[in-house]
Amino acid sequence: MAPGLNPGSRPAGSPYTERVPSSLLKRRLLDVADRLKRQRAELRVTEEQLRVLEDDADDARLRALVSETPLADVEAREARRHADALARHRDGLLRSVADLIAEQDAVLDKMASELPADA
Repeated sequence: MAPGLNPGSRPAGSPYTERVPSSLLKRRLLDVADRLKRQRAELRVTEEQLRVLEDDADDARLRALVSETPLADVEAREARRHADALARHRDGLLRSVADLIAEQDAVLDKMASELPADA
């Protein structure tokens, strides 16, 4: 251990004792908000596309049941695969949005913790 340091203490200028400049926090908050806005927009589009693909997959399944042909079965399975793939993409977007909300909350908490006590 370095001379003059108590166990568990940090040297002056350590990143753990310095306050994060508010301009950096504001920039990070704006960046997260912008990414969140884009992800939510993509999520809305994906959900609309998923509704269409789900309807197509259901229609293809019904056609396959009625026609009882191998080609109709293949088309139904392919339509279902497309819908399932888009559903997985949507699930990834949902996780991404949740992560960005958590990151935004963390930045806001950091900003609030650095406000003067008398504010």
